[in-house]
Amino acid sequence: MAFAATFDDIWLVDGVRTPFVDYCGAFGNLSATDLGIKVAREVIARSGLPAADIGSVITGSMAPSDFDVFCLPRHVGLYAGVPVEVPAIMAQRICGTGFELFRQAADQISLGYADSALVVGAESMTRNPIAAFTHRTGFKLGAEVGFKDFMWEALIDPAPGIDMIATAENLAKKYGITREEVDAFAAQSFARALAAQAAGRLAAEICPVASERFELPGYATRGIQIPSKLGTVSADTHPRPSPIEALAKLRAVHPGGVQTAGNSAALVDGAAAAVVARGKLVRERNLQPLARIAAAAAVGVPPEIMGIGPAPAIRALLAKTGLTLADIDLIEINEAQGAQLLACERELGLDRDKLNVNGGAIALGHPLAATGVRLTVTVAKELQRRGARWGIASACVGGGQGMAVLVESVGS
Repeated sequence: MAFAATFDDIWLVDGVRTPFVDYCGAFGNLSATDLGIKVAREVIARSGLPAADIGSVITGSMAPSDFDVFCLPRHVGLYAGVPVEVPAIMAQRICGTGFELFRQAADQISLGYADSALVVGAESMTRNPIAAFTHRTGFKLGAEVGFKDFMWEALIDPAPGIDMIATAENLAKKYGITREEVDAFAAQSFARALAAQAAGRLAAEICPVASERFELPGYATRGIQIPSKLGTVSADTHPRPSPIEALAKLRAVHPGGVQTAGNSAALVDGAAAAVVARGKLVRERNLQPLARIAAAAAVGVPPEIMGIGPAPAIRALLAKTGLTLADIDLIEINEAQGAQLLACERELGLDRDKLNVNGGAIALGHPLAATGVRLTVTVAKELQRRGARWGIASACVGGGQGMAVLVESVGS
């Protein structure tokens, strides 16, 4: 039995993201909270729905990027101008977190808890801590010090005893995917992202980030500080010319494997936000939504091949809605690893011309909790630009899950 549901009159009003900036780059000193506040303020301004009318704040962030991380959902809402009476929550489904935020927003609105919700996924990969879990009681003389890189350790699933890259290698073996095929896909991802960047399609979903103060009367002032030599960050930093010949020279992460640093998702910092609302409110306020949130689905898969998750998640969506793949105009699947994406493509028999048409995470990066929000907004905006109707956004999830969201474009 699939964990899936349809939604009748729930709308993605608008969405926006920061540029996705390379690990240890211009956003390296910014907490996920402040990145989240930035996009929350921006999407509220763009949506046409005043902050005073937001009825719920739903946030996601995986890495603890500051000591006040427990307060992230509350601070994002408050500093974005949402009324103090409005509650806030943090949800996580690892790489599927952004989709989970949309699902929870649609559920809350459908059940009558609120008429609208602010959805924010924010991530600082750079500020993943060097942490220890074993020294609360002190250090014994001569004992090993247990500090480890939180981000690196989080890439390992102790159940199957392998890292996330190895799960993609398992899929490469299962589906007969070669290193040459993975590099060719990565080169295409970079080329598509560069083309979309040059054409201004990515700029349409990005809010530039500059140094800024976030003031809240009666409370401490927060803010963003960008290095003065950079001024304003207005574009993704990872897309770059990456021909197959260059990618082929990179060393595989695992000896004899197909995955490299060049054909896996880039490490980046960033945030994405959206406003979701009930149709009645959209019509009363004469808002101009991007798309209807039509359905959401989540599934479990074996942890050792976690990257196949989007395939059964997409099938669950289609089964729930009665649609077929032929009905779907565009699909966005997170490019956690190139082999993982190719395995999903083969399993579903996807048309490459409909898949990640503006590039994906190999070129743009994967700030965990922000990715699902980004993918959903990206597919909604591209559907609108093309005058197409149905779009799916999906991702695999560490530990062995997949999640997907179906959207229907306005005016289709």
